[in-house]
Amino acid sequence: MIFFNYIVNLSIFCLFVIMPLVVRSYTNHKPLNQVRLWVGFYAGIFTIILVLLSIKHQGYAYDLRYATVTLVFAYLGPLAGIITGGIVLLARLFVGGQWYQAIIGFSIVMAGFSILHIFISRFTPIKRVSYLFGAFVCMYVLYVTYFHLFNDNLLFHFEYLLFMVVGVVIGALLIESYVKLHRLNYQLSYMYKKVEESESNYRLIAENTLDLISIMDKEYVIRYFSPSHEYVLGYQESELEGRELSAFIHHDDVGRLRNIWDGMLENKESQLIEFRFQHKNGDWIEVETRCMPVKGEKDSIKHFVMISRDISERKKSEEIILRTEKLSVVGELAAGIAHEIRNPLTTIKGFVQLNKNENNSTEYSELLLSELERIETITSELLSLGKPQAVQLIRMDARDIIENTLDILEPQFLMNNIQYKLVVEESPIFITCEKNQLKQVFINVIKNAIEAMGGGGEILIHLRKGKDGTCMISFQDQGCGIPEELLPRLGEPFYTLKEKGTGLGLMICHKIIKQHNGSITYQSKVNVGTLIEITLPSISINI
Repeated sequence: MIFFNYIVNLSIFCLFVIMPLVVRSYTNHKPLNQVRLWVGFYAGIFTIILVLLSIKHQGYAYDLRYATVTLVFAYLGPLAGIITGGIVLLARLFVGGQWYQAIIGFSIVMAGFSILHIFISRFTPIKRVSYLFGAFVCMYVLYVTYFHLFNDNLLFHFEYLLFMVVGVVIGALLIESYVKLHRLNYQLSYMYKKVEESESNYRLIAENTLDLISIMDKEYVIRYFSPSHEYVLGYQESELEGRELSAFIHHDDVGRLRNIWDGMLENKESQLIEFRFQHKNGDWIEVETRCMPVKGEKDSIKHFVMISRDISERKKSEEIILRTEKLSVVGELAAGIAHEIRNPLTTIKGFVQLNKNENNSTEYSELLLSELERIETITSELLSLGKPQAVQLIRMDARDIIENTLDILEPQFLMNNIQYKLVVEESPIFITCEKNQLKQVFINVIKNAIEAMGGGGEILIHLRKGKDGTCMISFQDQGCGIPEELLPRLGEPFYTLKEKGTGLGLMICHKIIKQHNGSITYQSKVNVGTLIEITLPSISINI
């Protein structure tokens, strides 16, 4: 029967220890105001129930009230412990006699625990429980010795201390388990929060960057790609997922890339590579990719993380810079050569003219003079290429410049059986220009059209205003045309499609139009003809 009472007391004791821990777990672990004071009252109140269920044996009443006081002192300090002990004392005096012994026992325990707590306050809770319970055992032995209680039933006192040990140990284990679970839960919550923040940041970066972020496995199959692929390349998720990357790479680059990836599997080092990625509309996009191998188990490569960037515009800029540097070098070289040629050329031309006048010989002189004129023209073009020209910009009607140019070329039209048609949609269209330079451009373009139509034909010249208010001048011939793949090279230094061309005419035209903040575009089909469009900024005139 006594053993059963012990089990009941221990069960109730464990229940009341667990209840505040369970309640505390639902408070999000936020600090509670005066928590020690309230827990002290709670411990005292539920200990009243333990006192009411005290084990009665041979005139003595034993319970777990001092186990509760010990745990409260160890975990909450003297204030909460004294509150709990005071409530326990009142309950003890209410249910039983021997007030004198009870008050002395309470005073000894409270004083001993309070003094001892000063010295063990920096210890861990488990150590504080051990020291306090050890002190309680000593005080209990002194107490029963002083009141001559050992001689009554020594075994019962031993059972009571063992009962107290079990209660203190179970209570401490429950509290320590909760504390450790609380710390573990806090750490897990902190880790989850950090993981969520990290995931949110990575998602924010992946969804808002224009860089192409993708993950590829060892079989070169795409396992992940960032949303930027749809913006940059036009592909939906279903169109890329699970497909080999090589299906979207230019066939000339696939072999080189596979060799690089195979090498990365061995040396496990990242690489910076460039290749062409196909846009959904069929265009090829130049991308620069940092490919980084990701190690898995046994230091083997499981995936490749690739961060790519569209460098098409950068490539165009580099090409423009290269052309500009080439033009600068060519200009300096051409100017030097033209200057050296021009001096002896002037002398030769003078003697040919002198010989023609003195000997009245025109059979070879005309031929020599025409060839010398051609050489002089070439050197003039070379000099204009390399020597900075003083440009005086004035406001003029574009129609006047075109009509004046056509008047100059009228003999050329008649000699080559060429008809021309000038269509003007709107007049006047004023532009700011250096008229002689623009005449040079128009003459060069029209002469190319004449030479492209060896058997004659018609040149359509169209003057109009563009949608953005610019001046649009187009020249459409019916000549032999230019292969489409050669159009991007028009205007490069010394690049020509003519048998006796120098490759300088269109280059100078490009230079002049660029100085006028304009542009030249070409459209052509073989055996159909060529369309050249010149765009110049116009100016509005308020009347």
